Amino acid sequence: MAKLGKRTRAAREAFVGKENLSVEDALDLIKANATAKFDETVEIALNLGVDPRHADQMVRGVVTLPNGTGKTVRVAVFARGAKADEAQAAGADIVGAEDLMETIQGGTIEFDRCIATPDMMPIVGRLGKILGPRNLMPNPKVGTVTMDIKAAVEAAKGGEVQFKAEKAGVVHSGVGKASFSAEQLAQNIRAFVDAVQKAKPTGAKGTYMKKVSLSSTMGPGVSVSVDSATGN
Repeated sequence: MAKLGKRTRAAREAFVGKENLSVEDALDLIKANATAKFDETVEIALNLGVDPRHADQMVRGVVTLPNGTGKTVRVAVFARGAKADEAQAAGADIVGAEDLMETIQGGTIEFDRCIATPDMMPIVGRLGKILGPRNLMPNPKVGTVTMDIKAAVEAAKGGEVQFKAEKAGVVHSGVGKASFSAEQLAQNIRAFVDAVQKAKPTGAKGTYMKKVSLSSTMGPGVSVSVDSATGN
């Protein structure tokens, strides 16, 4: 068994016996132990009472975090002509059509969000097996297939976060950086949880939000009271 480093041992010891905390108490603990040499991301994981294998239990959506993510988001846009120019002017990092498709097919994916105009979807559709598993496939339900390219690019750059339940019914995302104030992080967390609550599918039975956990990139996780996370 690998020997744990001093920092890792200290962090784990600090978390022992602490669970079902308020959001604020959990953040104080996480921030105090986020001692890596880089600005760690604060991450949230929601364990939901759904089975995403059933279409009527899929949880998917998008939320704009009030204080942003603290992350520089690289945006790729599939567009032509005036819409390609609009994407460039809005700050898109990569803009293209067939050339962008070929770049992605060649294994180069240098972006975190992919947006497309509706007329580009026959091209983008060929990339489903590549972009789909990475949760990068443009989708009209989350506003990434649109003619309003300017708004979509600005939203992606300004703190918009997409979420989607994994096979086990878990939704996870980064909700800010450890350098954010506890108040900023708490606002982001509650905005994210509220969006997931509102995305509750029609097929969900029983308890929808079972467990909420927070952690930093390099730190242990801690469970948070669902009532505190939802602001109740």
